[in-house]
Amino acid sequence: MAKKHQLDSASHSRRPIYMDHHATTHVDRRVLEAMLPYFTEIIGNAASIDHEYGAEANRAVEKARQQIAALINAQPDEIIFTSGATESDNLAILGTAEQHADRGNHIITCVTEHKAVLDSCQYLEQKGYRVTYLPVDQYGLIDPDDVRRAITPQSILISVMAANNEIGTLAPLADIGRIAREHEVLFHTDATQAAAYIPLNVEVLDIDLLSLSAHKMYGPKGIGALYVRKRRPRVRVSAQMRGGGHERGMRSGTLNVPGIVGLGKAAEIAAKEMKAEAKRVGELRDLLWHRLQENLEGVQLNGHPTQRLPNNLSVAIPSVESRSLLVQVKHDVALSTGSACTTAIVEPSHVILALGYGEERAHSSVRFGLGKENTQRDIEFVVECLKASVQRLKWLVAT
Repeated sequence: MAKKHQLDSASHSRRPIYMDHHATTHVDRRVLEAMLPYFTEIIGNAASIDHEYGAEANRAVEKARQQIAALINAQPDEIIFTSGATESDNLAILGTAEQHADRGNHIITCVTEHKAVLDSCQYLEQKGYRVTYLPVDQYGLIDPDDVRRAITPQSILISVMAANNEIGTLAPLADIGRIAREHEVLFHTDATQAAAYIPLNVEVLDIDLLSLSAHKMYGPKGIGALYVRKRRPRVRVSAQMRGGGHERGMRSGTLNVPGIVGLGKAAEIAAKEMKAEAKRVGELRDLLWHRLQENLEGVQLNGHPTQRLPNNLSVAIPSVESRSLLVQVKHDVALSTGSACTTAIVEPSHVILALGYGEERAHSSVRFGLGKENTQRDIEFVVECLKASVQRLKWLVAT
């Protein structure tokens, strides 16, 4: 059945159906077209503006700042380019800690954050900083009152992601932002997963620092941005990469002009198409969940049933080891467990564990990340594929 489906579907070209868009997305052809001239024709260094080559590149970079700023209601000069969200998270957290060391040494975050945030916080703990890791409820939601109670006179930063990369749960950003502003604590959010699907307004939400990555919104890999508020209040972060004073002195290095152009174009497309695409992919996600419930006995939802990304579905399939399931379906469907793998050791997802369900559920969870190219036909095929594979695995366990 899988081969027939893929032979009939030119869009898949005999490759597995891709449902791992939280890991990365394809580059939108409009993004690629915008980038191409900056590889071979417009070749200048954006910092070398004494001649037309550099000036052209600089204009392209500044246009991209405008496109990205428009997506989140920021000002163009508040956009700092980085190599991706991991660097943006590091710059936001480590840079804030260093810049404000004379004010305090306390950071507040959440147990379900991305490793780029958690590892940065753990590094700071080794340097003598205090970090509070707030819990979440069974849906992955953080309680804003917990944030308020955690604040001390030494608190300098709150870092809570906009949408969880594994279970899709949306954070109460407006409540957290308001609390942070009331207590004069800076507020950072990793919006990597949310930016293409959820409207984000840094002014309304009182966000001071916001991380983005192009390859999660149909742009190229290796380029990202950090929004750093410049007004009310003016925010400064200490550079973690030195050597030239680029990007308002916060991130030195020759700018990746083609990548920046791609990120800008991806942001422009996201702003224009977000509402329609979120509705379309949300309907597909709901159909997928409905069909899984019909075909997989006891399947359980991870994350909040409604306050979640429209393209995310994380489920646990009882009595089925998720990694074994992915091996069974890998030639037909590209999925993720959401688990972290280290050398020869498969660890259960820290996000699923934080929901309080235990290791068994963590080891039986799979994540669907839907995207632009997915269709209703894909949903029906994937469900049939999973159904057959689950039955096969249960039969193997029983015999």
